[in-house]
Amino acid sequence: MPRQQLSRSDKSKPETRTRPGQSKPTPKKKKKKITGKRVFWTLFIVAALGVFCALAGYMFIMVSGEKIYQQNINKLAINGPTQIFDRNGTLIQERSVRTGDPVQYDEIPKLLVDAFVATEDRRFFEHQGVDIWSIGRAAVRDVVARSAVEGGSTITQQLAKNVFLNDDKTFFRKATELSIALAIERKMTKEEIITTYLNRIFFGKGAYGIKEASETYFGVTDLNKLKVWQIATLAGLPKAPSRYNPQSNPDLSKERRGVVLQLMADQGYITQAEAKEAAAVDYKYNSSANDKDKNYEAFIEYAMQEAEDVTGLTSDDLNRGGYKIYTTMDAKAQQNLETSFKNNDLFEKSSDDVPVQGSMVIVNNDTAGIVALLGGRNYNTGNFSRVTSRRQPGSAFKPIISYAPALESGKFNPNSLLSNEKQCFGNYCPTNLHGYSSTVTMDEAIQDSINIPAVWTLNQIGIDSGLAFAKSVGFSLTDQDRNLALALGGLSTGTNTLEMAQAYRTFADGGTYTPAYAVKSIVDSGGDEIYKNKADTSQVMSKQTANEMTQMLQDVVNDGTGKRAQINRPVAGKTGTTQHGIEGFRSSANRDAWFVGYTKEWTAAVWMGYDKPDRTHLLNESSGMAAAMFAAVMGPSLEGYPVQQFEAPTPSAPVEQPVEEEPEPEVSAVSGMAASYDKDNQVVALSWKALENASSYTVYRKGSGDGQFTAISSGLSDTSAQDSSAAPGQTYEYYVTATMKDGSQSDASDTVQITVDEATETPAEPEENPEGGVVPPEGEPTTPPTGEEVPGTDNGTGTDQGTGTTPTDPNTDQGTVPPDGGTTTPDGSTDSGQNGTTPPATPDTTTPGTTTDPAAGTTEGTTSPPTTAPPSTP
Repeated sequence: MPRQQLSRSDKSKPETRTRPGQSKPTPKKKKKKITGKRVFWTLFIVAALGVFCALAGYMFIMVSGEKIYQQNINKLAINGPTQIFDRNGTLIQERSVRTGDPVQYDEIPKLLVDAFVATEDRRFFEHQGVDIWSIGRAAVRDVVARSAVEGGSTITQQLAKNVFLNDDKTFFRKATELSIALAIERKMTKEEIITTYLNRIFFGKGAYGIKEASETYFGVTDLNKLKVWQIATLAGLPKAPSRYNPQSNPDLSKERRGVVLQLMADQGYITQAEAKEAAAVDYKYNSSANDKDKNYEAFIEYAMQEAEDVTGLTSDDLNRGGYKIYTTMDAKAQQNLETSFKNNDLFEKSSDDVPVQGSMVIVNNDTAGIVALLGGRNYNTGNFSRVTSRRQPGSAFKPIISYAPALESGKFNPNSLLSNEKQCFGNYCPTNLHGYSSTVTMDEAIQDSINIPAVWTLNQIGIDSGLAFAKSVGFSLTDQDRNLALALGGLSTGTNTLEMAQAYRTFADGGTYTPAYAVKSIVDSGGDEIYKNKADTSQVMSKQTANEMTQMLQDVVNDGTGKRAQINRPVAGKTGTTQHGIEGFRSSANRDAWFVGYTKEWTAAVWMGYDKPDRTHLLNESSGMAAAMFAAVMGPSLEGYPVQQFEAPTPSAPVEQPVEEEPEPEVSAVSGMAASYDKDNQVVALSWKALENASSYTVYRKGSGDGQFTAISSGLSDTSAQDSSAAPGQTYEYYVTATMKDGSQSDASDTVQITVDEATETPAEPEENPEGGVVPPEGEPTTPPTGEEVPGTDNGTGTDQGTGTTPTDPNTDQGTVPPDGGTTTPDGSTDSGQNGTTPPATPDTTTPGTTTDPAAGTTEGTTSPPTTAPPSTP
């Protein structure tokens, strides 16, 4: 059969053959290719639909906004006064809008208008109520942040919002604001808009309008007399009136003023030189003379700030909203607190016109409601409050970070023996002020505020355990706090009276932690309750731990460092004092003094100190003044309350003492110390017996005219030495210590005495004290065997101590380890490291009957994290 010829067109489509029983294949569809053109038009259509829908919604709301404007053009959205009540429901204050006389445009200096335009709306005189560029910029930032972080509002929009709308950030509220702003622009001139705005906006401290603000902050009633720096300060306030208030937050206000001045300079309203000069001015106007002496103002301001935080309302909303705010304040306690802080006798007298300041917070143990608070002396509306300002707590932090978590671990009880030997923990070498001993009980360590046991205990339980416990009672600690100086109050950012009061309240409430609060509930002008506090409580320690801590803290007040806190009912508490940290300055002065204590009913924390400590502004007294303030306020405030006793803890079962688990091998003292004078060679010959495992020896000498022993030979491998510098006719004392192969130091040998010209050898005899006990040889510290503070010697000043170098003055803190790595001498002075090896203390010849000067108090705690320094040479 002849082959069929295929046409050209047939060749391009070859025949597909199908075998018998095989289905015919489906022809493949050609895929549509995705092109840039297709993507562009798809996106364009989607965007167009989105814009159309948005415009339709906005058009609807625009009509509504115009209607709102027409109906409310003369309306100011201010209700009746907001009322504040104490814990018993008694009205204590009404807060309402306070406005100055409205000013006309020609009464406002041009530079004042320029400042607000530069800061709030630089294109104010160009746009028609809505600035598209600002809205676009704000939209981009909102999308990036995924929330409404920037409003992009013009001055006209802010006026619309303040007069007609609330402050929530929603799409429809924003659209309505825009529509009202456009309506305002159609009805009013730019001059009328800026004048109405300046007469209407809130400037903080209850002041509405530019004239009232000028008088409130600067005492200036004529706006034309305002200086450049004052104008910039006022222009910076509307963004956040509470935050940038120059009276309560002078530093933040000055920072904000600098931003405003730079904006003014950038836009040509002032020169850079004028901006720099105005930015450097410090706010010094004292408005207290113009303020009425209002009762309870410190508490009310704190409660109003809390109300803002819990509701999201602004201070403007709260002042003009007609709300009823029910607080936890006890009027009697608050009044007693304010009266006590005006009593100069309850504060240390300053050397100049800068007063010692203070802060106090009282918390109800049953509810955690704040009973009373005050953040400074002679407090007035808007003043800086020290209730939340942060300072180092010193030894008042020991129960929180060391002892309570140790009790909670189950390995310790109040009778547990804690190490009180002089020792280093790595590179950290804390010291005691009043000597050392093998062990002390936990109760004794807290009562006398001894340093070494607190650090040793924290080291035993682990820093993580201490940190976890402190965080559970409200302290915000970080990795910077992960060091053993935390045991002595060395917090990286400090703490405040509010945190300390709510933490110690946990002991009083059987181990239950509840954050302190000031606002119980809020009711709006319509009678609806919009907020009610719901206590967020948690059991952070056992009731047994809380009761054991209370028992030991009672001993502090009854017999230890907190005696001046005693009132007519049981009190438990702890003192705390921190060193100044000024290198080379006398160690007897302090930065901070604390007392934190509680009765069965209330817990209170007291802080005293200078706002800006320096060489002329330090405390000469310690924590006794803070304890006395506690008693002065708490005693009268609790009158009428039945006296209640603390619950006693269950007797603790004996626990294994960690200090005995791995006893350190005892190191004997060098013995056989002898001295003779070799007249031929004119040297003092010294000899002693070899000490097992000793690697080297150090010889110390003190002449009759010397105040202390100094090392004259060190690193000796032999058991003999010669002193060729001894002068004829002089009397010398010598002793020797050994450095062991493991790096530890032996005890000192007996002291021998020799007079060079007579070449006689006699042991040094201590002088008898006519009052009993023994007076050690000259140059040695007179200390009891144990304890940082001698119970019964406080006389009301409090006796605490700190870390680091031991001072010579018994009325001082021990401080921190010298920053230059110096070491500690036997008499308590600091050796800078330039005078040879620092000698150890000579053998303790003090009997238990010896005490320090009863008039001298000592201090405790530390102001800073640990200073890394090598261990001190004994």
